[in-house]
Amino acid sequence: MGRYGDWVSTLEERLDPWIAPHLATSALLVVDTQRDFVDGGSSPIAGTTQVLPAIARLLEAYRSASRPIVHIVRLYAGDDVDLVRRSAIAAGARMASPGTAGSQIVPEFGVADLDPDLLLRGGLQQVSPTEVVLFKPRWSAFHRTDLESHLRERGVDTVVVAGCNYPNCPRATIVDASERDLRVLIAADAISGVDDRHLEEAGRIGAVHATAAEIAAALD
Repeated sequence: MGRYGDWVSTLEERLDPWIAPHLATSALLVVDTQRDFVDGGSSPIAGTTQVLPAIARLLEAYRSASRPIVHIVRLYAGDDVDLVRRSAIAAGARMASPGTAGSQIVPEFGVADLDPDLLLRGGLQQVSPTEVVLFKPRWSAFHRTDLESHLRERGVDTVVVAGCNYPNCPRATIVDASERDLRVLIAADAISGVDDRHLEEAGRIGAVHATAAEIAAALD
């Protein structure tokens, strides 16, 4: 990406106005940044530890702007597990197990301990006046959750997506956001597992991308 000023110019002069993100009416979605998925966790995802500073920069900007933040988490309990991981969980794999230290959001983000009972019931855990935690049972943050209604009630028309392992949960969330006519801005240096081909493919459904620094500066 170019300088912040170049990016703003691109938004104003080159992007289709129907897909250009509206940061003043945006929410930040932070996907699966739990201790088990970073270095030293039970199921580390390559590159996730490295993107934590960029995500922290976005969190700081959204907190300062009093814009909505949704931390989206996985909790593996019982039989309600995606097919590809059922064998591992049935064999005793400990991955984001409710109530464990590994299931918690990384300490760098300053989020309160999770309430697994509330989350598994589908509730939204309020952790600050503008910040909630939401449990998703599958890849997309919109699947069997109240995320869409939570965003609509707050006048959100744009989601900024950051977090863990683009090919799985962030990508599914981006597709489902697009299907709901939400504008999508990918924080390209704040998602593990993302590459240029992913960004090009996402662009075909109207998702645009920028760096965390550019997004934070534009929000400010």
